[in-house]
Amino acid sequence: MSRGLRRWVLALGLLGTAVLLVLAARGLPAFGGSAHPYGERAVHAALDRHTANTVAAVTFDQRSFDTLGEESILFGAVLGTVVLLRQTRDENRLPPQPARVSPPVRRYALLALPVTLLVGLYIVAHGQLSPGGGFQGGIVVATALHLLYIAVDYRALERIRPIGLYEAADAAGEAAYVLLGAAGLLAGTAFLANVLPYGTLNTLASGGTVPLFNAAIGVEVACGVVVLLARFLDQAVEIVSTDADADADSDTDADARSHDAAGEEADT
Repeated sequence: MSRGLRRWVLALGLLGTAVLLVLAARGLPAFGGSAHPYGERAVHAALDRHTANTVAAVTFDQRSFDTLGEESILFGAVLGTVVLLRQTRDENRLPPQPARVSPPVRRYALLALPVTLLVGLYIVAHGQLSPGGGFQGGIVVATALHLLYIAVDYRALERIRPIGLYEAADAAGEAAYVLLGAAGLLAGTAFLANVLPYGTLNTLASGGTVPLFNAAIGVEVACGVVVLLARFLDQAVEIVSTDADADADSDTDADARSHDAAGEEADT
C-alpha cells in the first residue's frame, strides 16, 4: 500500500469516526434538562442489585469491562517499569546509608501509619457502600507503608516490603479480576456478569460480585504502586572519583599544556 493510499484510508477512518461521534452527541439528552435517562437507569440497576454506592455499581457491575481495562493499564505500567529499571549485571547496588529524622516527623509519621493503613482497608472493604473502593483504598494502603520510609529510613521500609511478594500479589490481583469475570461464563451468562447472591442492602455482603471486584482491585493497586515506587526509589547515581580517573585527568591537562606551549613556540 502506497503512502498516499494509507493517508486516504486514515482520512476516511477519521471522517467516519467524527460522523459517528456527532450522531451520538445529537442523541444525548439536552444539557441542563430535567430528563436523566442514563443516571436513572444506573441508580435503578444499582438498587436492584443491592449496591448502595451507585458509582461502584457502574464501575464494577454495569461497566466492568472499563475497569478491567483501567486495571490492566496500571498492571502494564508496573510491568514496564520493572523491566526497564531492573538491575543489570554490571550495576553495583550498595545499601542505603541511614539518615537522621526529625523527632516530630518520626513521631507523627509512626502515629499516622496504622491509622492510614486502617483507613485504606476500610475504603476498600466499604467500596460498595460509600464513596471509595479498590482504586482509592489501594493508593491509601500503599501510602501508609511508605510512611515508614519517612518516619525511620529506607532500610526499615525494605524490611516490610519484599518486592517479590508484592509483584506476585500484583499479578494475583489482576488474575483474580479476570477469574471472577470468568465465573459468569461458568454460570451460563456473560463475562463479568454479577452472578453471586446480592445480599442485604447496606451491608458488607451486599452487591454480589462488587465487593470481590473491589478487593481484587485494591490488592492490585496497592501492590502495584508499592512495586512502582520501589523501582524508582532503588535508582541512584553516585559519581565517585577514583585514582585512575584522577591520573587520566592529569594526563589530559598535561597534554593540553604541552599543546599550548607548542603553539606559542610556533607563533614566535
